[in-house]
Amino acid sequence: MNVEQIYTGCLAQGAYYIVSEKEAVIIDPLRETKPYLDRLEKDGVKLKYIFETHFHADFVSGHVDLSRKTDAPIVYGPTANPDFDAIIAEDGQIFEVGNIKIKVLHTPGHTMESSTFLLIDENGKETAIFSGDTLFLGDVGRPDLAQKAASMTQEELAGILYDSLQTKIMPLADDIIVYPAHGAGSACGKNMQKETVDTLGNQKKTNYALNQPNKESFVREVLDGLSAPPKYFGMNVAMNKGGYEDFDSILKKGTRPVNAGDFEKVAEDTGALILDTRSAASFHKGFVPNAINIGLQGDFAPWVGAMIVDVQQPILLVTEVGNEEEAVTRLSRVGFDHVIGYLEGGFESWKNAGKDVDSVKRISAEIFATELKDDSKVIDIRNETEYAAEHVNEAYSRPLVDINEWSADLDKEEHFFLHCAGGYRSMIAASILNSRGIRNFTEVEGGFGKIKETAIPKSNFVCQSKTLN
Repeated sequence: MNVEQIYTGCLAQGAYYIVSEKEAVIIDPLRETKPYLDRLEKDGVKLKYIFETHFHADFVSGHVDLSRKTDAPIVYGPTANPDFDAIIAEDGQIFEVGNIKIKVLHTPGHTMESSTFLLIDENGKETAIFSGDTLFLGDVGRPDLAQKAASMTQEELAGILYDSLQTKIMPLADDIIVYPAHGAGSACGKNMQKETVDTLGNQKKTNYALNQPNKESFVREVLDGLSAPPKYFGMNVAMNKGGYEDFDSILKKGTRPVNAGDFEKVAEDTGALILDTRSAASFHKGFVPNAINIGLQGDFAPWVGAMIVDVQQPILLVTEVGNEEEAVTRLSRVGFDHVIGYLEGGFESWKNAGKDVDSVKRISAEIFATELKDDSKVIDIRNETEYAAEHVNEAYSRPLVDINEWSADLDKEEHFFLHCAGGYRSMIAASILNSRGIRNFTEVEGGFGKIKETAIPKSNFVCQSKTLN
């Protein structure tokens, strides 16, 4: 028997590939199937089942495409009702794979169909659980995502999650390995550890959610401090439940080259959003006017989901040459399937064609320290906990995720400085503000990480009542 965690850092997501004898199963696969198909062929094994722990909200699973290409059935836990053929397992049902077994434990709470898969090895020993979003390392799955579908309050779902953990997970042996669906950085929880594998015994000791004295305390603590879920989550659930267009056709459509001469017209005719995936360091020097920058070499897909409300939005890409396929793939993982092409030859081709070029004023933290005056306006777009820990004196806390709300209050004539933690998020904000005609600002390179190294006065006093104008 072999168990392999396939972890995708930009989504903080773990898929699992398990082989016994000449049979394999895959749990919670990513959207693109080729890596799995190549691995199955290389190992000379047959895919027997595709297990889904629940209808995922934060990414589009590859279950439908993978089943279509391998004939392996998709398996969900009790109460799931997908719009495609699948095995809806009973609580406690056992599936044999080679000479191992996988037992379905129905663990509702995060969603009502959520299930944990218990691995039983060749000797009949319970060895590991694949806990999906029921149990994370350091946390549990947020119980506020399925309220509408379940016709329940988040308090009721949290109570059901408590019962699932107490009756199905806590009685298991301490040496069982926990393989969760997500790690730190995922929006599916609030307190996840950076590690991606642990023992259940250690989680019983260290996980705050497993150490509450009663259900009431559990409900209160699990719901406390939850931020609003990203807007794309609902559409991803719908795609995972209802099916979706074949990934290969999405990739073919999205990697259609558009030359610089036609790029503007295509954008105008289709209403496409121009998404520039280059680094902030490259973007600020020059970009296609009105382009939005979300760098590919960061938490690209989650920030796309957070910033672009409609997954049906047509998108035209500007990438570093050679990164087109990677960008389309990562967009498809969060349901953005309507990429209609990319700028052929990258931004250099745009410049060489003599097209208009825009830019963002960016300065170092050292220059920021010399330009900052007592009456300067500073906007800190980190999240509230980052801001509360330490920030520039008198800076405004305006998280990036709320930019649609706070940008409406800006005085376009008044200059301000803009920063985040390292420069990635502030360039997203800069590009959005710029596209809306708000241009009288200066972005700080390196963000608060570099500002901390200067003598600029800092504080942890929070004053959220300040207005922007």
